[in-house]
Amino acid sequence: MAFIHIPPSWQLPESKITAERLYFNRRRFIKTLVGAGIGASLLPLAGCKKSQAQLTELEATYKNLSTLEVTTNPTFASVERPTTDRILASSYNNFYEFGGTKSIWQAAQKLPTEDWKVEVTGLVRNPQTYDLEDIQKNFPLEERTYRFRCVEAWSMVLPWIGFPMKSLLAAVEPTEKAKFIRFTSFYDPKITSGPGFSLSTLPWPYTESLRIEEMANDLAFFAVGIYGQTLPKQHGAPIRAVLPWKYGFKGAKSIVKIEFLEEQPATYWNTIVPSEYDFEANVNPDKPHPRWSQAREKFIAQGPDLSWEWKETLPYNGYGEFVASLYS
Repeated sequence: MAFIHIPPSWQLPESKITAERLYFNRRRFIKTLVGAGIGASLLPLAGCKKSQAQLTELEATYKNLSTLEVTTNPTFASVERPTTDRILASSYNNFYEFGGTKSIWQAAQKLPTEDWKVEVTGLVRNPQTYDLEDIQKNFPLEERTYRFRCVEAWSMVLPWIGFPMKSLLAAVEPTEKAKFIRFTSFYDPKITSGPGFSLSTLPWPYTESLRIEEMANDLAFFAVGIYGQTLPKQHGAPIRAVLPWKYGFKGAKSIVKIEFLEEQPATYWNTIVPSEYDFEANVNPDKPHPRWSQAREKFIAQGPDLSWEWKETLPYNGYGEFVASLYS
């Protein structure tokens, strides 16, 4: 008897992948951001054609990266949208510590990734400090293709390489009191100069948080690579959080600390503008952002120059079968 495989609704075909970017605001400087064209709902996606010199420089950001030989997780092997060209994905992303536009890939090259350490602490039985070699030795890597959805109403699809967060949970053994996990990103005011206005009003370093049940979900992922290589700096090297059912700002980049806590901690964007960035931040087409709809998204397509098409936004970004039970 022939086996007929009917893919679930979240699964997409194999030629599709993308990038990441975006977040912004605070009451006292929202007008500054909007006035500068940052954080708009219908992002100006035109005018992004790159010169040959820029394309060469972008390619150079991959030349010194290591190739990662990994297997593809068959459950997350494909999506139904075309894969975004890696140059486009690597040039259209956000890293707020290095600037307030989507084109921060050049500034992000200042990120120092040598001798990187990730401290895992708090309410765990086995606190650890990992370097990158420890991570690859202790947590077998795999490739997963995920949709990426930004709260600013654009989307991509990306081929991440990394390991499931639940593997880290098993290694460090959270205690019964651990209810939340806080991720802290790299911050050094001498290097991470911020978006170009006063840093004193912003709650640095960047932090994000999950409930422990969310971190234990099969989808929750730590990425150490993309497009078959280690992460470029503009993608949040050398390790970042990937949570495909949530808006992109939940995915902390360049993580240096993971803390297990009993009480819900403050997080960066929820502190700055709680009316626009809630703690859960699940992709929800029926819950509009205060300044724009979330019902549709601009899917950024292939090519080294930015192009896009409108798509309907899916509840939980199409991953409801995995995560809806977390929020019942």
